[in-house]
Amino acid sequence: MTNSNEPDKTSGQYHSTKGNVVEAIGNATGLESWQKSGKEEHAMGEAEYKAAQAKGYAEGTIDRVGGYKDNVIGAVTGDRSQEAAGAARENKGELQQELNK
Repeated sequence: MTNSNEPDKTSGQYHSTKGNVVEAIGNATGLESWQKSGKEEHAMGEAEYKAAQAKGYAEGTIDRVGGYKDNVIGAVTGDRSQEAAGAARENKGELQQELNK
């Protein structure tokens, strides 16, 4: 469960899309309040999406670096389980970075 104060990609996309729809209705009807409200919600949604993306990339970086460290330490000490766990964490971090570029 995510903290409601944390940025969320899904919520950001929702508000971005909803803002576009509200703005389009405002454009079609000439209602300036709808146009303004739609633009504002779209901008807030985009900002939330980008913040969640940056957070996800940073978390991926932490996993990637920590996994690399564990992988190397495991290889040097001969601890195959630490090496394998490190490699898995490193791969997870790399994937998370790719998904949040």
